[in-house]
Amino acid sequence: MGIVTRGFGGRRQLEAASLPPGQHLTDGFPVLTAGPTQYVDTGDWSLTVTTETGEKQSWSWADLMAMSIEDIEVDIHCVTRWSKLATRWRGVPVDAFFEKVESAADYVMAHSYGGYTTNLPLEDLLDRRAWVAFEYDDGPLPAEHGGPVRLLVPHLYFWKSAKWLNGFTMMTGDEPGFWEGFGYHNYGDPWREERYDGD
Repeated sequence: MGIVTRGFGGRRQLEAASLPPGQHLTDGFPVLTAGPTQYVDTGDWSLTVTTETGEKQSWSWADLMAMSIEDIEVDIHCVTRWSKLATRWRGVPVDAFFEKVESAADYVMAHSYGGYTTNLPLEDLLDRRAWVAFEYDDGPLPAEHGGPVRLLVPHLYFWKSAKWLNGFTMMTGDEPGFWEGFGYHNYGDPWREERYDGD
């Protein structure tokens, strides 16, 4: 006679147990965008870091490809309550873009083609907690998912992983970005369900 453990539902149940509260698993990759999809050719793409004093450093696509590239496997969680586990990306740690930046700032505003912004504490972008990602699932990152380059900050809700990334502005004080200005939580920790202002 076999042994059956009460309540064991297999892999799906184990995966669900690793989700932040209020989230459900998806096998797809829903496309959610505040405005029209931006189509940016890699030859036209650049990323600029601007300090609080106005000093700028910029990188082209060729510069990005010459940097130390990492393979990344992470879970991602959307504020609209879906989660996707073990997603695979390639990109460059955000740390690399701040190595030679002299700044007293504690916060960063991420900027995107199309005008989207989102604010983050600088410490949440460093120590390999965030990447400038340009591939997803073994191929170029599609435009609808933020290609050619998006920010990837997997420990926060996915609106913080700005699509079509083209810059960071250092800030000595925190300021709300696009969705934060419309009532989304200023930080966005999925494990604390920080979805909206006041959560």
